[in-house]
Amino acid sequence: MKSKEIVAALAALAQETRLAAYRMLVEAGPDGLPAGEIAGRLGIPPATASFHLSQLAHAGLTQSRTLGRFVIYSTNFERMNGLISFLTDNCCGGQSCAPVCSSANSGEKTETIPRPHRR
Repeated sequence: MKSKEIVAALAALAQETRLAAYRMLVEAGPDGLPAGEIAGRLGIPPATASFHLSQLAHAGLTQSRTLGRFVIYSTNFERMNGLISFLTDNCCGGQSCAPVCSSANSGEKTETIPRPHRR
């Protein structure tokens, strides 16, 4: 990925509702979820969900397809893997850090980012 694409992806994820929607889509897998269901689960109006989902799509993190009268959003896993690869490219000075990273996190519970509250 190019630097400009990395910045766009990180900027898109640097917002609570978009981050929650993106994580939801990652959990949903390749089949994705309808926009209305995403809005309902996040407790936000459909127009607001549409805005945030379009920001994620513009950054290349998600894609959409039409299925009848529904718009289904799914994660662009190739782009996600590119972003993760970029972020970890020089991890541990270029050495394999799997044991270091694994032992550093063993037994620790990772912080869960809360999803926005329903209004």
